[in-house]
Amino acid sequence: MKKWLGIFTALIMMFAVLTACNVSTSTSTKEEKTTSSTDKKSGPKKHAIVFKNTGNPYGEKMMEGFEKAVKEAGGEAILRSPDQPTAEGQIQIIEQLITQKVDSITIAANDKDALEPVLKKAMDQGIKVLSVDSAVNEKSRMVHVNQANPEEIGKGQVKAIAEMIGGKGEIAILSATSQATNQNTWIEYMKKELEKPEYKDIKLVKVAYGDDLRDKSVSEAEALLKSYPNLQGIIAPTTVGIAAAGKVITDKGLIGKVKLTGLGLPSEMATYIENGACPWMFLWNPIDVGYAAGYTAAALTDGKITGKVGDSFEAGKMGKQTVVEDGKGTQVMLGEPFKFDAKNIGEWKKVY
Repeated sequence: MKKWLGIFTALIMMFAVLTACNVSTSTSTKEEKTTSSTDKKSGPKKHAIVFKNTGNPYGEKMMEGFEKAVKEAGGEAILRSPDQPTAEGQIQIIEQLITQKVDSITIAANDKDALEPVLKKAMDQGIKVLSVDSAVNEKSRMVHVNQANPEEIGKGQVKAIAEMIGGKGEIAILSATSQATNQNTWIEYMKKELEKPEYKDIKLVKVAYGDDLRDKSVSEAEALLKSYPNLQGIIAPTTVGIAAAGKVITDKGLIGKVKLTGLGLPSEMATYIENGACPWMFLWNPIDVGYAAGYTAAALTDGKITGKVGDSFEAGKMGKQTVVEDGKGTQVMLGEPFKFDAKNIGEWKKVY
């Protein structure tokens, strides 16, 4: 009898020990989960930017500004770009960012409509989405950060080339990709400007696409000169394209015979402005564009703005920014394009 009593007592004690261990383990697990959840909420917010493609100096400068702003706002910046300027490459990256549960995604679109499903998916999961430089459609974003007035960008380049060629002759446009939202918008304004009576003697012979790839842009510029031997001027509203055209005009000894203008980085275009291949061009500071986008992303995730007309927020060194109407959507409009010529290029080529 004593033997059985001892066994029974031992079993009770063993059960008590196991129960205590289980409770301890359960409590410990709950504490770990709570701590992990708390750490995640209290940690820095993750802001991602997806540019058009890698190896693009303009995009690198824009992402530099974005990262600086995000860090100033106390967040963590994630900089991503596909190898090629395609919507498919951007979609793959955005899917990865959704899985990573980032707080915001800023996109410079390769296609304004193709990204809609994946960006809607991101927003449905609570991720704040905005576009910069090259917009997605208004259903795919909360707000767009626009580098400058698109109408003035288009009109300004037509006025420039018209002045350079004396208001008469054949011109061509060397663009980026055929789906690039910003490029297509500017080109539409160029065509509309060319319909005015003062440009009746100027003929737009072709719009070529170099896909923002250096080698292809060089080939397209060479093809334009070969196909149109009487070509008087080229407008290249892309930093890659204008540098490629400047090289081709210089290498072929056509300085003064074929004029060039468009949108370029001072550091890349200084040689061609100084040698006369490109009398003058325009741009804004891509670092500032990225910087403004970084603060816009932070304002969205912090709940300071929702993207509606009239919202305003402080954007660090760029001061107060206000959300304005953009067709059916909204945007933050940064300013007007700046003119670079032989008088000021020496100063600006050291900046960016």
